[in-house]
Amino acid sequence: MAAKIIKILVPVGVIGIAVVMAVGLTSMRKPPEKKDEQRPAVLVNATPIVAEDLVYKIQSQGTVKAKLETNLSSEVNGRIVEVSPSFVEGGFFNAGDLLIRVEPADYLTNVKAAEASLANALAALEEEKARGRVAEEEWRSFTDGKAPELGLRRPQLAGALASVRSAEAELERAKRDLARTEIRAPFAGMVKSRNVNLGQFISRGTNVGMIYGTDLAEVRLPITDNDLAFMQLPDFASDDVQPEVVLTAVVGGQIAQWPAKLVRTEGVLDERSRVIYAVAQIQDPYQRNNTGKLPLRFGRFVQAQILGNATDNVVVVPRHLLLAQQQVLVVDKDSQLQFRPVTLERTDDSFAYITGGFVEGDRLAVSAIANPLAGTLVRVASDKAETDVADKKDAAAPVLTTQVKE
Repeated sequence: MAAKIIKILVPVGVIGIAVVMAVGLTSMRKPPEKKDEQRPAVLVNATPIVAEDLVYKIQSQGTVKAKLETNLSSEVNGRIVEVSPSFVEGGFFNAGDLLIRVEPADYLTNVKAAEASLANALAALEEEKARGRVAEEEWRSFTDGKAPELGLRRPQLAGALASVRSAEAELERAKRDLARTEIRAPFAGMVKSRNVNLGQFISRGTNVGMIYGTDLAEVRLPITDNDLAFMQLPDFASDDVQPEVVLTAVVGGQIAQWPAKLVRTEGVLDERSRVIYAVAQIQDPYQRNNTGKLPLRFGRFVQAQILGNATDNVVVVPRHLLLAQQQVLVVDKDSQLQFRPVTLERTDDSFAYITGGFVEGDRLAVSAIANPLAGTLVRVASDKAETDVADKKDAAAPVLTTQVKE
């Protein structure tokens, strides 16, 4: 019995001693040292926020077209006997230049016939005047009363006068037809297309070609309602309101520009695009009076920059930095990220124009930050660079020592 009790007490005692020792060792162990975790500040790029005065520039685009575009037609019948060397596709001419001559022989004959008819009518008129004077003298030799109109041959005189006027009209018509045998340029321009050639018989109304005027070119520029709020439209009543326009295109791999003016609008909104078209006008697009300058050819697609209204105290921000709900990400004076609601005046494809909402000490965060949080501590790259430069200057500065003579 005693042996059984010993066998039970020995394991229990061992376990108790182990428990006591474990408790003692646990009480002797020092608790782990607690350290506050410090996350490194995020390195970002930030730029100062500077307000400036500027003039808005409205962007648009369009195709250059001639202001004057005319189909030339023949006004007489005949065979073409002369074609000007400049009357070819792309040929240039001045106002009044001869382009096509139709055989004039028949029309010269008509002029001579009309001149002869006029001479006969004038002779008949003079004869009637003489007869009238003779009739008046004969009447007065017989009586002192008033002679009747028929007795003085007044109706015959009126008929002769009418015949003279008719002959004059026929002569004028014959001379006009003779002049129309020469098709001359109504304005300075260039040939778009030619439909006839030397020796070809043409009739009245035949289309001989199409010409463009080169004194003025025009570009139709679509303007949205939003852009209209920041520019002035041309005024037909005054030439003072004609905004300046700069047209830009890539020609031969190089960027070229031409000055223009906004001269009018088409007056109605386009039903599909809901824009209004303004018309920019370019003087001497082919530079015929300014040799050496690059011509602006008809049909070229150009980008247009219209000078709009002036404004002041505006902060210009790249468009991609504008966040939802008209907010921008800034670094405040405590080097923490903050979302600033701003007052937005205008946006375009590249920039946002802000008139208010920033706090003193704010700098615009321009780095791409994944999931930014307000209050996040950051390091600005420009500040770090300035600090490094200052440290290098201090390290490079010579050490001055002073020796004291005893």
